[in-house]
Amino acid sequence: MDINREEVDKLLTRTRGVRKRLDFNRPIERDVIEECVRIALQAPIGARDEKQHFIIVNDPDKRFAIAEIYRRIALPYIEDRESFAASLEESDPNKELILGNLGLARWQAETLHEVPCMVVIGKEGRVETEDTFTQASFYGSVLPASWSFMLALRARGIGACWTTLHIGNEKAAAEVLGIP
Repeated sequence: MDINREEVDKLLTRTRGVRKRLDFNRPIERDVIEECVRIALQAPIGARDEKQHFIIVNDPDKRFAIAEIYRRIALPYIEDRESFAASLEESDPNKELILGNLGLARWQAETLHEVPCMVVIGKEGRVETEDTFTQASFYGSVLPASWSFMLALRARGIGACWTTLHIGNEKAAAEVLGIP
């Protein structure tokens, strides 16, 4: 297989979480998202366990509802971390970094509903009461597909940002999305 290593390296080093550089006014065509999903499903998995699902959320009301769930969890967390950062000495080199990251997190929470498309990646089954090996295997089968999805998007000039805080109220998110 002939792969341009320079292009691959360029893609891999430019696929950080994109937040403030997202173009909220750029429409994202469903067929492009579906093409990226097809690519993502080729990612390595630990076993013949293909139970991950990519839920494309274009409906503005559903995006807003998911963003609200996210905000209700994110904002108290951010405020708690801001209080911690405020207690640090001005000379502490971590203070500026922490406050900068929290500023990005706050901006994301406040604008998440504006993204033109959300893709929620889920997997069938429950493992929270299972042993560590089972949990690692479960998530280890969906994470490569998630990363491949983000790389496929980036290769098409579409930024993405990984979020997880909505999982703090997964039942409400599942209800919005109509999934068990």
